[in-house]
Amino acid sequence: MPTVTIDGEPHAFMPGRTVAAILLAAGRRSWRTTRHGGRPRGVFCGIGVCHDCLVTVNGLPDVRACLRQASPGDTIRTRTAPDDEEDR
Repeated sequence: MPTVTIDGEPHAFMPGRTVAAILLAAGRRSWRTTRHGGRPRGVFCGIGVCHDCLVTVNGLPDVRACLRQASPGDTIRTRTAPDDEEDR
């Protein structure tokens, strides 16, 4: 089974899954917070209209997790990772 790395930890996934589906399967319900108020955000619309599910994939910031199909070896950084304060 292929794997991706989420905030430094490997996670196996079924081929064809989106990054959001992998995050949800890993038990993550939110992976960023709002600038003002620090409210948790994850999947909201699920079709790429909103910006609630943004993550960094392979160093590319602001990727909509609900639209991005994962590839084996992808490195996914959430905005709730401990050392990502500057990305919030």
